[in-house]
Amino acid sequence: MKSPKRNPVYSTRPGFADRCPRCGANPCRCRLRTRPRSLPPEGQTAHIQREKKGRGGKTVTVVRNLQLTPTDLEALTRQLKETCGAGGAVKDGAVEIQGDQRDRVAAELQRMGYKTKFIGG
Repeated sequence: MKSPKRNPVYSTRPGFADRCPRCGANPCRCRLRTRPRSLPPEGQTAHIQREKKGRGGKTVTVVRNLQLTPTDLEALTRQLKETCGAGGAVKDGAVEIQGDQRDRVAAELQRMGYKTKFIGG
């Protein structure tokens, strides 16, 4: 059972009465507990697809269906770019690697513990 929130009688700290309505702390500690986390690689299936449409004829390998935080997604993109020796980016929650790199990307993701699935032709 939570203890009731008690207001201080007097404080010399400015803004002391500005408490969080959820946790009652100043500064708020709610954000520290509700930090988003990535799912472990063993529980995810990466969908790997080759796309060419709408890219001026250039081929791009796209990895979708990963449930990662933005920082983890950036780190994964960096590692895949380094493995393939190609450029790439994160767009709309998907990893894009320049060129037809499906086999290299799949091998690296499987080495990291992800399940892979080729989508499309």
